[in-house]
Amino acid sequence: MSEHWIDLRSDTVTQPSNAMRAAMQAAPVGDDAYGDDPSVNRLQEVTAEMFGFEAALFAPSGTQSNLIALLLHCARGDEYLVGQHAHTYKYEGGGAAVLGSIQPQPIANQLDGSLALSDIAAYIKPDDMHFARTRLLALENTIGGMVLGQDYMAQATQLAHARGLATHLDGARICNAAVAQGISLVDAVGGFDSVSVCLSKGLGAPVGSVLCGPKDFIEQGKRWRKMLGGGMRQAGIVAQAGLYALAHNVGRLADDHANAARLAQGLGEISGLTVATPQTNIFYVDVPLAACDALRATLARERIRATIGPHTRLVTHLDVSALDVERTIAVFTAFFNDWRAAQ
Repeated sequence: MSEHWIDLRSDTVTQPSNAMRAAMQAAPVGDDAYGDDPSVNRLQEVTAEMFGFEAALFAPSGTQSNLIALLLHCARGDEYLVGQHAHTYKYEGGGAAVLGSIQPQPIANQLDGSLALSDIAAYIKPDDMHFARTRLLALENTIGGMVLGQDYMAQATQLAHARGLATHLDGARICNAAVAQGISLVDAVGGFDSVSVCLSKGLGAPVGSVLCGPKDFIEQGKRWRKMLGGGMRQAGIVAQAGLYALAHNVGRLADDHANAARLAQGLGEISGLTVATPQTNIFYVDVPLAACDALRATLARERIRATIGPHTRLVTHLDVSALDVERTIAVFTAFFNDWRAAQ
């Protein structure tokens, strides 16, 4: 049995490479609370330029960078339109409501992850004191591993702007979306007033996200970041990891997509499994409930980490190789051959 663990739970589990660690060790640092950490400043400048914005702000997490954006776009008593399955609504602890008194207006996601344009229009509140003021449309790309295409994003942001709304993109995996579509990062975020870019998922940095937007927006964001506990000191050590990730790990996301496609293909050949076709590095597998406990135990023995359930999410990333994919397929295949024979 291999000593190497294969971790398919998320692309947040990536380990910094030796080269990234060396870059971190050599990072020039200062006190970012004073604005004089050169590595943080460089990361902010590079990210803003790569995504076509005036300025950017380094934050410890995507949850915080998204929250800063919501707090900047919306005041107390305002609301933002957001997908029922969006991270900013479902997985960020209700921060906008708790800390900003901002009301989320969740909208049902379509099967492709989008929000129907008709639903967006219908949920914008009239200018009436009985209603929260609709101020923002927040979208996510990718969402559940699915790519929201350029045409849809253009239509959604144009609709929002025509109705007086600002637009924010949770771009936790926006680089995956850009690579999958073969478009530039600037084109991938076109139409958005702000975007949060995560460095610690498929890009492989150990921590951090960057909020991009207009210069005055970002200047105001510094105050919210401080209030939320995101004011760091010699943060250049981790900022340097982000710079390395942006320089070396964007294009290689195509490898993760190819590995996900191969893994899905191999698992799809196993009788009893229903496997979705991945668009990027995330896909879902429907596993028979009766098999879940035994499969979970078998994978653990074989040093494969996966969150097994009736609707299992599998995620490839830079620490999952093509050989790891083949080993995973072999373990799943052998398990289900034995499991079916025992039924």
